[in-house]
Amino acid sequence: MTEQRGEAVDESCVLTEGPWTHRFVGANGSRFHVVEAGAGPMVLFLHGFPEHWWAWHEMLPAVADAGFRAVAVDLRGYGASDKPPRGYDGYTLAADVAGLIRALGERSATVVGTGVGGMIAWTAASFHPSLVRRLVVLGAPHPLRLRAAIFADPRGQFAAATPTLKFQLPRYEHVLTRDDAVTGMLRRWGGPRWVDGPGFEAYARRCQEAMRIPQAAFCALEGYRWAFRSVLRLHGYRFVRLMQKPLVTPTLQLHGALDEASLPRTAQGSGRYVVAPYEWRLLDGVGHFPHVEAGDVVLGEILRWAKS
Repeated sequence: MTEQRGEAVDESCVLTEGPWTHRFVGANGSRFHVVEAGAGPMVLFLHGFPEHWWAWHEMLPAVADAGFRAVAVDLRGYGASDKPPRGYDGYTLAADVAGLIRALGERSATVVGTGVGGMIAWTAASFHPSLVRRLVVLGAPHPLRLRAAIFADPRGQFAAATPTLKFQLPRYEHVLTRDDAVTGMLRRWGGPRWVDGPGFEAYARRCQEAMRIPQAAFCALEGYRWAFRSVLRLHGYRFVRLMQKPLVTPTLQLHGALDEASLPRTAQGSGRYVVAPYEWRLLDGVGHFPHVEAGDVVLGEILRWAKS
């Protein structure tokens, strides 16, 4: 029996109404969909894969109520943001974050990133330190830690990365739009308490629907493809050299103890790249999506770090 492919949907599926405002902002040559609430120092939220801005829908009003300007963005290629065929390299994605902070009228921001968004957050803080006031990273090792572990830990991080190695296959993006493909990834990488909980199916449906927006699946995979293609290319060597510069941004790293996408032992040691104040916290019973699996804990830590 062949798998069915889900029908394409319109970008309006991610324009959910709530205690927030939807806007479109031009930055770094592209148009980004941002969702914001509140006023005060800005906290910029970067979602992971296979998600979109909705990953932060519970965080936005809570952070706004705490006296901050909370802004969640659909990353390049996701949700209602532009989906250009290029620009999914680490340099451009970091420049997207820098451009968004400026375009939103801020001199700097606390940047919170999870998964792929966490990797981008590490890079943005490294390449544009004056714009990232504080950094909170969820479920994302420092990019150089991840790269080293994939090669040095074949039974660990390399095996954990096997599903993403399939993303290198041409036209694999069509797999993502098939029924329940995204749900399967969330289920594989999420902790059992969340996956078996009452809110999982509804969350997964939203992520699956957003991945069926035309070109979204292709764009989502392009970042993974660049990460692997760049290993043996000159711009990849340059990226590694630039990322070796010590981070001067105060950094809080939260990681799920049950994360099977980015193993805890891979993430541990990321602090060696940070010369500013740095804290590490392992979250028991949590998988790759701490922001939805342990939202209250993560919210408290974000507010603590942003206020400190």
